[in-house]
Amino acid sequence: MEDKKVLLSVRDLVVKFRVRGRILTAIRGISLDIYENESIAIVGESGSGKSVFTKTFAGMLDKNGFIDQGSVIFNDPELTDVSTVINDEAKNRINSIAETLDKYALLYNGSEVYQKILALEAEKRAKGSISDEEDEAFMARTKELTYERTEAMNLKQTFDPKKEKDKIKQKQAEIDAYDKQIKDVEAERAALIKSRAEALKNDTGYQSSYDSRMSTLKAEYDKACQAEPTAKQKEIDRDFAKEIYLTLDQLPSRRKVKIMKKIEANASEAMKLGVDLSVDKNRDGLYPEGIRRCRVTSENGQEMKGMRINDMARVKDDREWSQIRGKKIATVFQDPMTSLNPIITIGKQISSIIMKHQNVSQNEARLRAYEMMKKVGIPNAENRFDDYPFQYSGGMRQRIVIAIALSCQPKILICDEPTTALDVTIQAQILKLLKDLQKELKYTIVFITHDLGVVANIADRVAVLYGGQIIELGTAEDVFYDPRHPYTWALLSSLPQLAQKSTALYSIAGTPPSLYNKIVGDAFAPRNPYCMKIDTLLEPPMFQVSETHYAKTWLLAEDAPKVEKPEMIRDTHEKLKAEYNIEEEGGKEVG
Repeated sequence: MEDKKVLLSVRDLVVKFRVRGRILTAIRGISLDIYENESIAIVGESGSGKSVFTKTFAGMLDKNGFIDQGSVIFNDPELTDVSTVINDEAKNRINSIAETLDKYALLYNGSEVYQKILALEAEKRAKGSISDEEDEAFMARTKELTYERTEAMNLKQTFDPKKEKDKIKQKQAEIDAYDKQIKDVEAERAALIKSRAEALKNDTGYQSSYDSRMSTLKAEYDKACQAEPTAKQKEIDRDFAKEIYLTLDQLPSRRKVKIMKKIEANASEAMKLGVDLSVDKNRDGLYPEGIRRCRVTSENGQEMKGMRINDMARVKDDREWSQIRGKKIATVFQDPMTSLNPIITIGKQISSIIMKHQNVSQNEARLRAYEMMKKVGIPNAENRFDDYPFQYSGGMRQRIVIAIALSCQPKILICDEPTTALDVTIQAQILKLLKDLQKELKYTIVFITHDLGVVANIADRVAVLYGGQIIELGTAEDVFYDPRHPYTWALLSSLPQLAQKSTALYSIAGTPPSLYNKIVGDAFAPRNPYCMKIDTLLEPPMFQVSETHYAKTWLLAEDAPKVEKPEMIRDTHEKLKAEYNIEEEGGKEVG
């Protein structure tokens, strides 16, 4: 993949959901690069995080879901390339921003003393209140009680008021008891804070010492901040000023002043803390939420060019998503009838998407819709254009969903188990269609499935998910013929295609971990027949097996015992070749 361009770069992604007063962590620190024109399969059991992962870069998370941390960078020139003219007005504005930053740069010289001031203030707060650990313990108790109260309330509402009055009364008593316990915890916390504050107030010796130390530090700080910024710092400020100007130039005029004030405030605080703004990643946090930073790439005196950092984890505005979803990233879902409107004709559903994203006339959109219908294998497209979804078979409906998704020639096509609702013969036709169209239209396929048999037909690379993490990543050949994680072994062992007539189908023992709880060690440890003690204590790193192959298991550590993969998956190569009629040319498989 070295010679391929990274189209989508996901880094340290954490996605959470608010569910009945509790937090569920569905994605736990995923990092993955997706390349142009490749087919990558995301596989795993139900609940592993496959669909949630792809929804984050399609802007389709449910309302109770949110990206807690991480970045999702989409490298599309149409969305990232920006430029601005450098005239006298622009030069004056850049100079003004640079001068403001130079004033804030005075604070750099006092950053070490400022850190000591903050530490002293934190010491006093801790002495006169409760610690962060104590506060977290109180919050945990309150959250647990609130969750139990919510569950009791939900159950109470299922009872029949006429026939189950006793159950309602009993459940209300439980709810009242939870309310009292919650108030008791809050009162305990308030009493502890009050007692600590009183103790600090009466400790005159500490108060005198604190005032003396704080006075000395403030005098040091004032003196340190009087020194002029260095020539190097002024150069950094000027580079940053150009970046800020380029970023603001992409915004409507009415927003520029407000956004500039927020950037200045954030820059001032960063410089107080001694944050090095010459480091690229340190600048990201200075921009308000929803503002996509632009990095300067070149300038010639008349024009300044740059690249907008298209971090979709920061996109909050539906208008911005409308420029990405459908036009740049499209999705084909499992059941075509949930994707198609039953009371609107097939042709109108395709042409309306084309008109929305490609700014063409209705007649031109109709002609393009004909062409796309033919590409996906709809016979007699002109006559079938005005048909309704119920007049199409299941396989034909899925072809129409693919036509809609590809009508604006997106860069990424997410296929969320698109063949599950179809019979085996139609599945093969749809997979072949996706591969054939990919060669013609040059899009990237992200294929979500729990069926590794389907993966063998379509994927260049495979990412295996478990418990919201990628636990194995490699080419299809790596994962099928040389799997290294015990969970991947288990998935392959459960393939019906690999089972013998005289043996029972393999099933993975146990259930996936609860994502409400903090997972300690390897998430697969409770179900892993090869589990070691370290699996229950420490999360394994991602070990590199080869240039293209990675696995997150302690079995790959140097001092780990040597464990062979299960016997039934030791000869997957020949079995899969026979099952899927894979031929080899010059030592390379084709199918």
